[in-house]
Amino acid sequence: MDRKILDDLHAFSVVARERSFTRAAARLGLSQSALSHTIRALEERLAVRLLTRTTRSVAPTEAGETLLRTVEPRLQEIEAELEALSAFRDKPAGTIRITAVDVVADTVIWPKLVPFLKKYPDIRVEIVSDYGLTDIVAERFDAGVRGGEQVAKDMIAVRISADTRMAVVGAPAYFKGRSAPRTPQELVDHDCINLRLRTHGGLYAWEFEKAGREVRVRVEGQLTFTGTPHMLNGALAGFGLAYVPETVAMLHIAKGRLKRVLTDWCPPFAGYHLYYPSRRQPSRAFSLFVEALRHRG
Repeated sequence: MDRKILDDLHAFSVVARERSFTRAAARLGLSQSALSHTIRALEERLAVRLLTRTTRSVAPTEAGETLLRTVEPRLQEIEAELEALSAFRDKPAGTIRITAVDVVADTVIWPKLVPFLKKYPDIRVEIVSDYGLTDIVAERFDAGVRGGEQVAKDMIAVRISADTRMAVVGAPAYFKGRSAPRTPQELVDHDCINLRLRTHGGLYAWEFEKAGREVRVRVEGQLTFTGTPHMLNGALAGFGLAYVPETVAMLHIAKGRLKRVLTDWCPPFAGYHLYYPSRRQPSRAFSLFVEALRHRG
């Protein structure tokens, strides 16, 4: 068998999952024209149309969906086995792709990643920031990061942070002439800074709990962002209340730049966990990465 067809099948699977030649080419490190030529050559070789192309999107045909379901799991197995061979090298090597929210990438992962990368210069790490509940298998990530209670039972979960809490905060200037909310329901009378979940497109409903009672509130306000740093900046500028991890707000609270409200409605949760499929055969590089991130408190 022509070994090149494995590369072509991998290229097809990336295009089919990304549903975009632009994004797929960026992931594969190819030009769009070269990738388009590869897909056309594969379709000609198989004598069947695999993708439906329009001016705005790309989608697998019925034959393409069948090929994707059949081939992609095998390609992933081959990649995992090839990565596992790095255990026989003198220096661990390989690429690790993970998805995590930006605040975790900045405050939890990055401080541990700096010494790790210096110790293992042949290991490459790609971090994609996303607040949606990404399917790491379908999106071909090695691992993801979520709050402990969000990890599916068929995944291996490794704690990478201590317990933490969320915080509702606003600038002192915002509270001038306004009463602080005493219950989550009163947030509907306030300007709040929304978070849009890029994976699903919807706005995040703020979640609270007190004495076993859970409350979700859909808030409104002038600003909507897709990341915590911008939400925090909006709150500091007095545009409304923000719902952020307390780790990024505590310094501003201590210095009087932010005021915290609804503290008793924000109980601790089981920190952040790195998770990956239980059937995954970890490479040496990935195992070292997991140990570097593991929480030891």
